[in-house]
Amino acid sequence: MARFVDIVIPVYKGEAETRACVQSVLAASHGMPREVVVIDDASPEPAISAWLRGLAQAGRITLIAHPDNRGFVATANEGMSLHGDRDVVLLNSDTEVAPGWLDRLAAHARRDPGVGTVTPFSNNATICSYPRTLERNDLPPGETTVSLDAAFASANAGLSADIPTAVGFCMFITRECLKRVGLFDEARYGAGYGEEVDFCMRAARAGFRHVVAGDVFVRHAGEVSFGNSGAERRGRAQAIVDELYPEFQPRVREFIARDPLAELRQRADRARARRSPLARLMGFLRG
Repeated sequence: MARFVDIVIPVYKGEAETRACVQSVLAASHGMPREVVVIDDASPEPAISAWLRGLAQAGRITLIAHPDNRGFVATANEGMSLHGDRDVVLLNSDTEVAPGWLDRLAAHARRDPGVGTVTPFSNNATICSYPRTLERNDLPPGETTVSLDAAFASANAGLSADIPTAVGFCMFITRECLKRVGLFDEARYGAGYGEEVDFCMRAARAGFRHVVAGDVFVRHAGEVSFGNSGAERRGRAQAIVDELYPEFQPRVREFIARDPLAELRQRADRARARRSPLARLMGFLRG
């Protein structure tokens, strides 16, 4: 029997983004048993809380509602601790997923017990960004989350590549990795930023690998909950990470210089080009 996966979605701000995220998760086809766990961290937007309560009452999600704001790290840890026998996807509430995303994401982890985390490609995911790496991209003209995910799924079926750290907008984390490494470090990283890198560095020191799923694309808006405070939070968190893990920055620099994800991005480019109107016209004329 396939193992259950908990999809944990911490929610704070951004009604439109939260609706798009949760609706895409609920609508996405999947073969793997999963539970959608949404944690309302005392959202200041009453419409979000009311909508989530309606979904929970309809039996579509498991809802945990905090009376007071606890911050992202504590909320994520709570979600990851709910079921001690399940793998977890920690999913930001400003993302959007496509049909089949979970099955493909999980397959990479379950193919190799040495894999601790799996991250998909995204328009906004630093080292896993597409079409331009290390940038926050708009979706290419004419593309949607579903069409881009389909391009990655067809071009890179079953392919992955090692990365120095997962990217926190969408992290598949194996239960074995959580058992051996522990949860996020709430004492050091408080409300958020840096916790996923810290976790991944601890996991790497314990012998786990972090990989990108070449056949999954998840859209990510970014900065919805933290807003203008994001840059300051990132700076403080990076200083902590650099002090604790001096190996991190050299690994990232080497990764960027080598760019091992270039071929996966290029294969997706070619898949998109083959389905362009011009390519279809040329195929019709040749036929």
